[in-house]
Amino acid sequence: MSRVRREDRGGRTVLLTPNFAAGRRVYNEELVLRDGTEYRTWDPFRSKLAAAILKGLPDDVVGEGARVLYLGASTGTTASHVSDIVGGRGLVIGVELSPRVAREFVENVARQRANVIPYVVDARDPSKYRVSEVDVVYCDVAQPDQTELALENCRAMLRPGGDLLLVVKARSIDVLKEPEKVFEEERRKLERAGFEIRAVVDLTPFDKGHALIWGRSPGRGPVSGGGQGSRGSSPTTSSSSWSTPEGASPLRARP
Repeated sequence: MSRVRREDRGGRTVLLTPNFAAGRRVYNEELVLRDGTEYRTWDPFRSKLAAAILKGLPDDVVGEGARVLYLGASTGTTASHVSDIVGGRGLVIGVELSPRVAREFVENVARQRANVIPYVVDARDPSKYRVSEVDVVYCDVAQPDQTELALENCRAMLRPGGDLLLVVKARSIDVLKEPEKVFEEERRKLERAGFEIRAVVDLTPFDKGHALIWGRSPGRGPVSGGGQGSRGSSPTTSSSSWSTPEGASPLRARP
């Protein structure tokens, strides 16, 4: 059962997630009480995942108890809702390169949520935060090589049969091509890497020139390089616990 709740407000669908940090807001969202549980409104103009769900992505694409690697956590708006969804049995590993932006993520999200681990590192080096095999890799990194970056992290950490949610910003890849052409090219890269494409969701009107591609990794064996060349790494073996990789130092989100 999905932990994302839908409400109709005058013909407009509003998404809600159960607040994992009761009484606390992250970005001035509305807090509402439903059936004895506090929920947070989820703004699709502030969150590409919320936009994709409203545009047809299944509500339960991230489920309760899931372990999620979140690349490009930014200030934590979407990551906080993912934290709500996975709940106390789940885990969100949030990776953000910018120290200034990550400071907000740590203070407003990770310090308040025991299921969030923040790392301020470059997402091109998953060895710095490879603490667990994950069920979902969510990548929102606006770089020309964003798909290759996502695949490298999938090879390192995504379990066989796990899901990749890749946000594609067309103008970050090629400013001259039509966005639809860019989306198709990135989709083909994932297919060449062995992913089954479940959906390509255009995020207009919430985020013009953006799409979210949902792919499922091969059921067994490593994710390949998608035609770009693989470093030969493969998913980590399944584990029911996590530990900090040797030489890595996550930001301490809690005392």
